[in-house]
Amino acid sequence: MDIAGTSALVTGGASGIGAACARALASRGATVVVADLNPEKGEELAAEIGGAFARVDVTNTDELKAAVEQADALAPLRVLVNSAGIGWAQRTIGRDGSFDSAHDFGAYRKVIEINLLGTFDAIRLAATVMSRHEPTASGERGSIVNMASVAAFDGQIGQAAYSSSKGGVVGMTLPVARDLSVAGIRVNTIAPGLIDTPIYGEGEASEQFKANLGQNVLFPKRLGDPAELASMAVEVATNSYMNAEVIRVDGGIRMPAK
Repeated sequence: MDIAGTSALVTGGASGIGAACARALASRGATVVVADLNPEKGEELAAEIGGAFARVDVTNTDELKAAVEQADALAPLRVLVNSAGIGWAQRTIGRDGSFDSAHDFGAYRKVIEINLLGTFDAIRLAATVMSRHEPTASGERGSIVNMASVAAFDGQIGQAAYSSSKGGVVGMTLPVARDLSVAGIRVNTIAPGLIDTPIYGEGEASEQFKANLGQNVLFPKRLGDPAELASMAVEVATNSYMNAEVIRVDGGIRMPAK
C-alpha cells in the first residue's frame, strides 16, 4: 500500500518507538499526526517531520476522535500506529499476607485502560474513518499497527498488569483483522523486546544497566533501536499481504522469570 499523500496517526508519538514510527512514516510521504500527552516534544517532532500535533489521552474517547478527524482532514487517513502505553511492576500478593499489600488494583485497571482499552478505542475510531474512503490501487482502505510486547508471552515476576494488557492486544489482533477485512483494512501487531528508549534514563549508570540487559538477548547482544521497530511498522503498514499477524522484534530474547 502506497502511503504517500495519505495521513497517519501515531499514538504515543512524541518519543521512543512512537517517534521513530512517526519519522519513518513521514519519510514515506505520509502526513503524520503525533498524538501524545507531551505538547513540547510532540509539537517539536511534528514541526521536524512536517506533520501536526494532537494532545491525546488515549483513555479519552473525545480526544482520540478529534485526533482521528484532524488526521483525516489533512489527507485521507490510511495508517494508525498504536504506540501509547505505560508499564507497571508489582507482585500479585505482598509479603505480610494483608489485603493492603496485594497488587494495587487501581494501578492494574489503569494499565489495562491505557494499553488495551486505549488501543481498541483508537482502532474502532480510526477504522471507522478509514472505511469511508475509496480503496487504494491495491484494494485497501487502511492499515493498523499495534505495539504489544514480548511480555505478552514471557511475562516476568511483577508484570501481571503489563502482560495482561499486552496479551489482550495480541489476542485482539486476529478477530479485529477478521472484523475489518470486509472494509479492506489490515491489522497487525508488533511485539518489541528490550528497546533503547528514554525509560532507561541517561548517563553512565544507565548505559551500564542497558549493556547488562543486552546480555540476555540471543543476538545481537544489545537493546533494540527504536528505528528497528519503526522499520517493521512501516513494512507491515505497507505490505499488502501482511495481515492478522503478531511479529516479535526482539533479537531472539525469551525473558526469564526475573
